[in-house]
Amino acid sequence: MSPPQWVLESVAKTYPGGAQALKPLSLTIEKGERVMVLGPSGSGKSTLLRTLNRLVEPSSGRIVLEGEAVTGAPPRRLRRLRRRVGMIFQEFNLVNRACVLTNVLCGRLGANPAWWAWFNHFSEEDRQAAWTLLRRVGLEAQWRQRADRLSGGQRQRVGIARALMQEPHVLLADEPVSSLDPAAAESILGLLLEINRNEGVTLICNLHQPELARRYGARVLGLRAGSLVFDGPADALDAAALKTLYGSRGTP
Repeated sequence: MSPPQWVLESVAKTYPGGAQALKPLSLTIEKGERVMVLGPSGSGKSTLLRTLNRLVEPSSGRIVLEGEAVTGAPPRRLRRLRRRVGMIFQEFNLVNRACVLTNVLCGRLGANPAWWAWFNHFSEEDRQAAWTLLRRVGLEAQWRQRADRLSGGQRQRVGIARALMQEPHVLLADEPVSSLDPAAAESILGLLLEINRNEGVTLICNLHQPELARRYGARVLGLRAGSLVFDGPADALDAAALKTLYGSRGTP
């Protein structure tokens, strides 16, 4: 039997100055799950997501990815582990002056020397993979456009294609639709749902909107003040659960 994809054992994070973003938290995520993370601003959602691949260093606890310890991993092994984890950012994190195709190809930098990007030195195999992904996310016609000339929804699709260039086992999406209009948000979440269902890529996604978590998630984790206060199926996210998350308002 294969091990769980992620295991977190008493993971906590305190930032300099004493702000405790995550209180000791333990959970297991299986391969292929589709997990939405909810909670008020400042609840620890982004910190949780970023501790998984040590973009944020946890203060204590243990994180294991597919049977290998992430916490304590030396740089070379950590780089190898991170190649299994694609990251999708709220603010896209694209190279604004580069074209769409080059931004997608940047998803291969974890597997290639960093200087390759400076000289646009990517293999024909990588270029073909990038073209396939651009077709998949509906941006083949925009391949030459600079990233900063795209709409928000288009830029996020570039970010998804870039993450998929890693051939990841997991996608971590940190507030991927918070800056998008409702139609673009639905489109992006629909694309992530399709990737999860069709390819079995585990999805862990931070959201602000409970209605979107119900619609696109299978499991919901709820954080409040750094503590895990809800862990259950998306259809169990009822008024009582929302009140636990958001207090008397019961809404974000």
